[in-house]
Amino acid sequence: MAWFALIALGHVVVRVAVSPALKWDEAEQILWTQDLLAGYGPQPPLYTWLQWCFNAVFGSGVLALALLKHMLLALAYGLMFCAARVVLGPRAAFWAAAGMSLIPALGWFSVRDQTHTVLVTTLACGAWWLFVRVIEQPQPARFAALGLVCGLGMLAKYNFALFAGTLWLAALSVEQTRRALLARGWWWMFVIAALVVLPHALWLLDHLQMASGETLQKMNIQPEVPLLTGLVRLAEKWFGSVLLWALALLAVFGRALWRRPAMAARPAGQQWLARVGWRYLALVMLVLMGLVLVAHVSNFKDRWLLPLMCGVPLLTLAWRPELDQHPRGQRLTGALAAFALIALAAAGIRPWLTGQKGTEPDELNHPARELAAALAAQGYDGAGRIIGADHMLAGMLRSRFPNARAAACNIDHTAIEPCVTAQTRLAEQAGEGWLLISRADRLNPDWWPQTLAALGCSAATCRMRTVMLPFHMVGPEMPPAQYQFIWRAAAPAQPPLAKGAPQ
Repeated sequence: MAWFALIALGHVVVRVAVSPALKWDEAEQILWTQDLLAGYGPQPPLYTWLQWCFNAVFGSGVLALALLKHMLLALAYGLMFCAARVVLGPRAAFWAAAGMSLIPALGWFSVRDQTHTVLVTTLACGAWWLFVRVIEQPQPARFAALGLVCGLGMLAKYNFALFAGTLWLAALSVEQTRRALLARGWWWMFVIAALVVLPHALWLLDHLQMASGETLQKMNIQPEVPLLTGLVRLAEKWFGSVLLWALALLAVFGRALWRRPAMAARPAGQQWLARVGWRYLALVMLVLMGLVLVAHVSNFKDRWLLPLMCGVPLLTLAWRPELDQHPRGQRLTGALAAFALIALAAAGIRPWLTGQKGTEPDELNHPARELAAALAAQGYDGAGRIIGADHMLAGMLRSRFPNARAAACNIDHTAIEPCVTAQTRLAEQAGEGWLLISRADRLNPDWWPQTLAALGCSAATCRMRTVMLPFHMVGPEMPPAQYQFIWRAAAPAQPPLAKGAPQ
């Protein structure tokens, strides 16, 4: 547990030290946490609620973002360790937890830039722990705790429902686990989960299109795409999720991985977990294949499968618990520790490596501090409303100017002009100034023409200005970052009329 905490702390230090600029999901959280709402577009609200709390304590910046995410990652590994420790020895329990880092979506992509996926995976690990404890000793309090975690999982990401549903069905198919799940107080799980989800569910009924539209678009539902294409893509993501873990086991244990004692020779906990495990994985695969064959889903993201696949190391070791005593087991411990340190180092040098390619800068190469200083030097007062041409720029500036309110007008090509009109009008109604700003490396070509049309002026009459600043950690051939902006200060307040003065 101390190892997981130290690695998480190392990632926080590296992220804060590398750059004050923001990645995609980080910037999204900075913008969303300006308000505490029942829902935030296509994602459930729990992560943003937690980020709002962290921002209130640590400020709306990189420190708060990194602390929350890496605390959750450490908690995910810790909860999986607790789940494994119920049925496995201490060394195998460590492998079951640390082995999740070999799933690319968790070990690398979650470190790079993910938020809701990190939270739902943490809650899936918590559900594994409470599920194992319920089966070992069913009690009403444990059912209630499992219901709480499942309810929170639904508030983290909607695909938690697939994880919880398939695990429940798989457990009902095994006699021992079925008896435990239907023991006294089982109904508390459903009551607590429903109470947790209910407020957001009521919001969801009125915002279903907003919550589902983006996800459905990413799933690429196209009946004309051959079914074989969807199945191949599913297989790629499925086996890609477990490939590194399987290769690590083969490299360390070799043929010993297949020499196993009879099922009856194992402790009872390992028997039922192994039986539930293969049924669970089979059900998950059948459901996903059904999405391809029936709904014509042709695209799958690694992060969508992560909460479904994070239990694979645990289930593998429940199937082969005797590996805990294998003389070469220390090699797997060393390999997992080495991989964690490599991922930590890679997180620190990745912006530098990207910058040295000389093609396109990374988001973290942007000079956030220098841009904030340049804007202040040219008259921006750090307040009012920031209207960015993309949400990462808007979020980055919001983190530098915490007294401002930020928004992004880049939803699509047709919505730029009405968005700019609405945002500038809100600022003027509040008696505030507004800052319109773009960056050249991520700029919709229609953005400034539509923005100027909304303002009813030209670049010259609106006094558009340009700032050129060098990127960080890039080669000498990389051209500087170019930002264009229009700053309009708030209109001065009119003094009150003197008594008796003509109106």
